[in-house]
Amino acid sequence: MTFDFALILVVLTLLTGLIWLLDNLFFKRKRMDRLAGAGDDPGREPVAVEYSRSLFPVLLVVLLFRSFLFEPFKIPSGSMIPTLLIGDFIVVNKFSYGLRLPVLNTKFVEFGEPRRGDVVVFRYPVDESVNFIKRVIGLPGDSVTYRNKQFFINGEAIEQLASAPLLSSELKCSTPRSDALRVREDLGLMRHDILLHESIPGRDGQWVVPEGHYFMVGDNRDRSNDSRAWGFVPEGNLVGKAVGIWLNLDINQGCADWSRIATGIN
Repeated sequence: MTFDFALILVVLTLLTGLIWLLDNLFFKRKRMDRLAGAGDDPGREPVAVEYSRSLFPVLLVVLLFRSFLFEPFKIPSGSMIPTLLIGDFIVVNKFSYGLRLPVLNTKFVEFGEPRRGDVVVFRYPVDESVNFIKRVIGLPGDSVTYRNKQFFINGEAIEQLASAPLLSSELKCSTPRSDALRVREDLGLMRHDILLHESIPGRDGQWVVPEGHYFMVGDNRDRSNDSRAWGFVPEGNLVGKAVGIWLNLDINQGCADWSRIATGIN
């Protein structure tokens, strides 16, 4: 069962705020006069009002911070290795591509657009209750070709500069496949590492990115469920730009990589 945390947070914030507001407008004065006349403590509040008064400011701050500034996410799969590992806890900048209303996801402030090479969290177009994280390869209007495990954008190859085997020491909580190669890829404004597996066939294809959409691909190229399989990501599905790792803890493996704390995402 999937819980919509944003919806729950909005409902709780509105509920506690409404209870606190209604009490102050209509009930508080009458209650204080009645209690004072009966010789009871006039400062005593009903339990619901007391909890709402205490929780509303906290919930409001969390809602505003999470909706418009930064939101934490956890990486559950290896589709972004070697950039992101299973168990990475990341911070996502929610205002990089404009501000959106929580739950409704309607943009009300326009500024910033994804650039090629950005690592982006978005709502999976096939099931929007699920968040995915991938790298932007194709921008609106781009012609994207994938051939022999190399991307070509508008006919120009994305250069692969160097390659070397991925070492076990680089994945402290798991063992890489013996055929895993770390490859440096040059997107022009950004250089980053990807992972290729020599024994896994490439998924060749050609796509033209529609206006208002993006072509998203995992850095673990041969083991990623991405735009090569299910198509494009609408601009309205963007959640934000991944900017940093604040913890790595793989509970299933009982393993942590403390060296990844407070590292940026390239």
